[in-house]
Amino acid sequence: MAAEPRFRKDADADADGDAHAGADGYPDGYPDGYPHAGVDGYADAAPDDRRPPSPDGRGRPGDEDRRHPVDETLPPFRMFTSGLQHVAAMYAGVVAPPMIVGPAVGLGARDTAFLMGASLFTAGIATLLQTLGFWKVGARLPFVNGVSFAGVTPMIAIGRDRGYDGIAVIFGAIIVASVLGFVLTPYFSKLVRFFPPVVTGTVITLIGVSLLPVAFNWAQGGDSAAPGYGSAENIGMAALTLVIVLALRRLLRGFLQQIAILLGLVAGTLIAVPLGMTGLDALRGADVFGFPTPFHFGAPQFEVAAIVSMCIVMLVCMTESTADMLALGRIVDRPADQRTIEGGLRADTLGSAISPLFNGFMCSAFAQNIGLVAMTKVRSRYVVAAGGGILILLGLCPVAASVIALVPLPVLGGAGVVLFGSVAASGIQTLAAAALEKGENALIVAASVGIGLIPIAAPGFYHAFPKDLLVVLDSGISTGCVVAIVLNLAFNHLGGTRARSAQAAPGEPGREPDPVPVH
Repeated sequence: MAAEPRFRKDADADADGDAHAGADGYPDGYPDGYPHAGVDGYADAAPDDRRPPSPDGRGRPGDEDRRHPVDETLPPFRMFTSGLQHVAAMYAGVVAPPMIVGPAVGLGARDTAFLMGASLFTAGIATLLQTLGFWKVGARLPFVNGVSFAGVTPMIAIGRDRGYDGIAVIFGAIIVASVLGFVLTPYFSKLVRFFPPVVTGTVITLIGVSLLPVAFNWAQGGDSAAPGYGSAENIGMAALTLVIVLALRRLLRGFLQQIAILLGLVAGTLIAVPLGMTGLDALRGADVFGFPTPFHFGAPQFEVAAIVSMCIVMLVCMTESTADMLALGRIVDRPADQRTIEGGLRADTLGSAISPLFNGFMCSAFAQNIGLVAMTKVRSRYVVAAGGGILILLGLCPVAASVIALVPLPVLGGAGVVLFGSVAASGIQTLAAAALEKGENALIVAASVGIGLIPIAAPGFYHAFPKDLLVVLDSGISTGCVVAIVLNLAFNHLGGTRARSAQAAPGEPGREPDPVPVH
């Protein structure tokens, strides 16, 4: 299809692609550095994006005779390679949560490998729901879904050292939270303006910061009772892996640059082999082909405290996904309206509800893939759907997931510094566009981040509180999110004239947004 200037305005705004995507996948080339920055809401689209859509909500008047780049299909080979690139960009992020949660709840190497395979399989299902969709489910954008980092810390708090029972309780809580999220989706999609960058940036920052201690623990060896824990050998291997990842990211280009973390893990593992820091135990007994047996760890169990904790995580995931859909819609020149957001959140919550059936965790958007769409300028949702198919195939090959388990924890720790740090950097970039100089936004961030860091800086701070409350309080992500939402409402929405006076004049980044269009 001949390229239309209007379809390419985002892609060609800057010769090097920086006009629409930062290193972490969030757009940074708009006037406010973020497509929906503002004091208490999301900024409206740029003037050239305000043309009314066609009756079907897809495209503009006069475009009915041409196919939008989002709906294009590519030749099979390009479809496969481009889809594989999306898998490469998010593979480490999908397998990292089960690698963290599995050992924390007391699972062995083989069960942890099973969890990783199940996570790949369910990420593929969720991605297909999001890109292809059916009925009112799916954003139908090149939107990748996978296991959310937001749930890692609460899941560890729920299932720590409880083995199969811990996993069963986690799965039960995810199912309930996901069903409730699905029911609330039509209402949540109308509350977009209550979740501006000051909230989403705080939450994303806390996710990254909360996971960094996990990377540091890996770098020391992962097991504090082991003789070599914290040894110079372990920390040196982590540092070497970190240097390799950074060097690859700096020196490589294109597809290879996108998989620098995976290449770093491979290089670190190969170096660790002659040093005796890794073995082949995880591969023994692993099947070449297999299906994630439903409820492999037992029937789901339901505990009130765990359900409350995962409901908060679901709110966090829905907030993240909403922000990502708004960003991606601008990049592909199909602005996400209320209907798109509602369909995308339905896909998130339905995918998350199905996931525990096949032993997977809660699913949400992967921001790094938004950056990949912007850099490659391949906007077809069918390319990402092909990536979802690849994820399903990988999940049906347990030995492939077991290979990942060969990576020594110090090697994973070195790469984890970059992986988790990049999540925090995404949040910081979002906060940089959150109009912190307006009103009390800086105070909102200060209080929310401060309270969210309590479980990290002072792990025993809540030791005198009831055990059921600790499931929520021991998660800095959950507490920080709640505080950010409440304070944003108090300072930016319930203050009437005072809240409005904090906003910028019309035309400035912090102005009151126009209503999200509904079709």
